[in-house]
Amino acid sequence: MMQVARNLTDAVDGFLLGKRYLILDRDGKYTQEFRDFLTDAGTNVVRLPARSPNLNAFCERFVLSTKSECLDRMIFFTEQSLRRAIVSFVDHYHRERCHQVLGNRLID
Repeated sequence: MMQVARNLTDAVDGFLLGKRYLILDRDGKYTQEFRDFLTDAGTNVVRLPARSPNLNAFCERFVLSTKSECLDRMIFFTEQSLRRAIVSFVDHYHRERCHQVLGNRLID
């Protein structure tokens, strides 16, 4: 896992370059040394609360909705157009779209 941490924080093409937060569950493979390495590299490590299995499900559902309702229907040529579409979808998702868990009402 330390090699993974080094790869994630690589100065040339590390995935976490410019990222402020990394959300982790409480899996044993994310050791204290792993988390400290990422923190020293400038990424804040946020650990999910213990015994909260549904948190990941909510994130996965949001990502699935974003992909199926927005990203799969468009072709992007620039990063700017992708970002604009995602911002617009998130605004729609939170302000205009009905949510089944709320009895098909809008979020207040």
